[in-house]
Amino acid sequence: MEETGRDRDTEGRARNARPRDGLGRPLPYGAPGVERQPEGVVRTPQETVCEAQRLLDAGMPFHAHEVFEDAWKSGPVAERELWRGLAQLAVGLTHAARGNATGGARLLRRGAAALAEFAGARPYGLGVDGLIDWARELAGRVEAADRDGATDGGAVRGGPVDAITEAPCLRPPEG
Repeated sequence: MEETGRDRDTEGRARNARPRDGLGRPLPYGAPGVERQPEGVVRTPQETVCEAQRLLDAGMPFHAHEVFEDAWKSGPVAERELWRGLAQLAVGLTHAARGNATGGARLLRRGAAALAEFAGARPYGLGVDGLIDWARELAGRVEAADRDGATDGGAVRGGPVDAITEAPCLRPPEG
């Protein structure tokens, strides 16, 4: 941390150095956190999909979003909506897992809309149609649980979703 109280990276840019949990939430300084995704990594599309799926499967959709964001920023213009849409799905799942139903549903739907231009295609083996359906269905469930929010036999319905259980399969088997 510098004299102004702001964390800086090695190039002097403002960068929060607090550790983060698996959903990207800041933790107190000194607390154990998960390793952050390095920013600005240029990967092949196949590497991007593999790394993002690994992170999704580990319950780390925030970190998967950062991988997709790198592809969105460094990839060809014609594919930017694909990677942006995937990043929005991952951050939508992040918000839903943090208990932010409104933000989660909104980003899941926004990501599904961004992927719509790729419907019917399987760029890099991605199951775009299934991802769109998954995002819309999860958005609906998250909103319904938030709306209902009442108790059900003493247990509160709604609340955060489980990021591992709800993680999408980016490359489903063909058939």
